[in-house]
Amino acid sequence: MISEPELDGDTSYVTTEVLTEEQAPRPPRPRRPWLWALGGAVVASAVWGGALYAVQRGEEPGPDLGGYKQAKLCEVAKLKALAGVLGERSEDGVGPEMDEPAVFETSCSMSFGAPESGYSVSLSYTLHKVSDPGPEFAPRSKYYDLTTPIGGLGEQAFFDDRGGEGGELRILDGQVEIALSIYRQYSTDAEGNEIGNTKPIDLSGIDVPMTQDMLALMAALKK
Repeated sequence: MISEPELDGDTSYVTTEVLTEEQAPRPPRPRRPWLWALGGAVVASAVWGGALYAVQRGEEPGPDLGGYKQAKLCEVAKLKALAGVLGERSEDGVGPEMDEPAVFETSCSMSFGAPESGYSVSLSYTLHKVSDPGPEFAPRSKYYDLTTPIGGLGEQAFFDDRGGEGGELRILDGQVEIALSIYRQYSTDAEGNEIGNTKPIDLSGIDVPMTQDMLALMAALKK
């Protein structure tokens, strides 16, 4: 009697075939633009931070500071030329100081002439230890209405006479920015009339003594 193969348990002839439908690979999903921008910002920040850290550790040289050093500004700034025009220097005020690995900044204020009718002078000094202040200097000067260029003073210098009431001079010299401002100070009564009979000093040409004092200050900041 011939038996059915499946009944005898012989399955050697049995084969199993699985049919699958071949699928085309999916196209890559495009990255969102903001992810690319975010990634670029993170990378740029990491690169800048790594460069700054390397400069701090002395592994890489920082920018050439041109001999400029950190200093006590009120002590270094003599401003003798301005004293010859505005009167005796009477008092100083030291402003806040920022001393960070990337930047050093300090300021100083002082008075010249009679207290009730003299002149206030403010001075600031910024030493950029890592970044280049050059590209921003001219636009910032223009923003502060300083449009008259002064030659022979650092890399760039701009001045404004503040309507004859004073003067402001800003200088860029390599990694350093220095700003010097002069304002006439006076008191008024309840009606707004000026108190005192002191005649204001003619400040036309004040850029000349300001330039002289700036040159002396720049030299002193390198000692």
